[in-house]
Amino acid sequence: MPASRTTANPAAANPAAAGRTAAGRSTANLTTAYLTRYRSAVASSTDPAGPAVLPVTGAQRRFLLARRLDPQGRPDVVPLFFAFPRGTVDPARLHRAALRIAARHPALRGTFTTLRGTPVLRLGQPSAEVREVPVPPGGTADEALRRALLGWPAEGPALRLLLAHDAEHDEELLAVALDHAACDEQSLGIVTAGLTLAYREDAPDALGDPGPQALEEAAAAYREAVELQLAAEAAAASPAAHAHWAARLSGLTGAPGTEPGTVGGEHPTDPTTDPTTTQLTDPAAGQGTGMLSRRLSPAAEGAGRRIAFPALLDAVTSAAHRLFGSQRALALGYPWGGRPAAAPQVLGCFLNTLVHPATPGPATPDELSAAWWDDLDHADMPFDEVVHAARSAGAQWTGTLDGLLTFEDLHRRPPLVLGGTEGRETHLAGRPIAAPFAVSASHGEDLLIRLAWDRTHFTDAAAHTAFDTLLHTLRS
Repeated sequence: MPASRTTANPAAANPAAAGRTAAGRSTANLTTAYLTRYRSAVASSTDPAGPAVLPVTGAQRRFLLARRLDPQGRPDVVPLFFAFPRGTVDPARLHRAALRIAARHPALRGTFTTLRGTPVLRLGQPSAEVREVPVPPGGTADEALRRALLGWPAEGPALRLLLAHDAEHDEELLAVALDHAACDEQSLGIVTAGLTLAYREDAPDALGDPGPQALEEAAAAYREAVELQLAAEAAAASPAAHAHWAARLSGLTGAPGTEPGTVGGEHPTDPTTDPTTTQLTDPAAGQGTGMLSRRLSPAAEGAGRRIAFPALLDAVTSAAHRLFGSQRALALGYPWGGRPAAAPQVLGCFLNTLVHPATPGPATPDELSAAWWDDLDHADMPFDEVVHAARSAGAQWTGTLDGLLTFEDLHRRPPLVLGGTEGRETHLAGRPIAAPFAVSASHGEDLLIRLAWDRTHFTDAAAHTAFDTLLHTLRS
């Protein structure tokens, strides 16, 4: 689900660690402290490849921290899924195209590692994986790809393309998956456009392998974008921003909500039977992650687009309080931002995770919009600094998120076209999410709303009721 592509904040997967990181440091600026350590590590390193070791953004540092603390060391993965008529995709040709993409983007030909304990990106040779995933008798392509992504090995290329087909369908399913530390929403468009071009121009000299000068220029552009991002993050951690987030988030407690599977403290109603709601849950009730989706048409335009995100925040807040009850303020995270204005449009991960305090009680649309715009004035302050500011104001909050909201503008992402055929984007349920529930909104010709929930936290009936509440609030 796209919640993890723009995701979902990795600190949410390891909230206690995120809180310790943010609250346990004496420095007032975590970005400046990182840059000091990075420069010292590079200067004192005896590695002759020093110039090929680049700094990482704040979002990348948090993803790497989450990976290190994961028992299996697994990275957060951002997948897109496309259905093609069977026989459309040539795996060998796709592999050549993927290698051309990787060669041109340092984030894809590098390895995220540490240098003297400091997170860095070490550049290397371009690599990409293209693999056909076998489907056992009686199984489905969806299931095979889901298992393959759940078993994503920690070591390996940042770009992997997995292809599967089953006996029941005339389509083959392609997963375009990336390590989240190497990509954000803007990067997805770079990947789909690049794969389309490289696959179409598949000839020995069509795109060519970039020479040493082109590789150096690409690395320099990537370094410039990262350094501009780090400068923006350091500048954003101002006393005014600390004061803003301290006031906004001081009411977060991180206290447990209602018992899992209840709605607002009461037993849930029966699931909706609205035929326009698509249920993408796995058949095994009570296991994994469930998903519901609904297409709302037409998509918002003009003034409606400008208020779409605060309206989504309002709707997700209503759904969250149906799931958790209304006894406490809830922490809802959403990714925001991108490359600094002057930065090259390189492939990488430059997002920040903002926190919306979903407080109990009604709020007018004007009040919600005004508070959201105020938050955007301080949107560049890194998440770890925000947690530190909240805790300094007395919030008993470790950085865990109760829910996630992502908003993707599909007009910014070119389609994936292979062999002259445009892939039909689809979505798979059952993938892990980094919070008890997550909502994704994809804005294209219509507005596709998806709600995913962790079945260890909520029953399917509770999720259905929360989804009905979300849709009702959004329509009104």
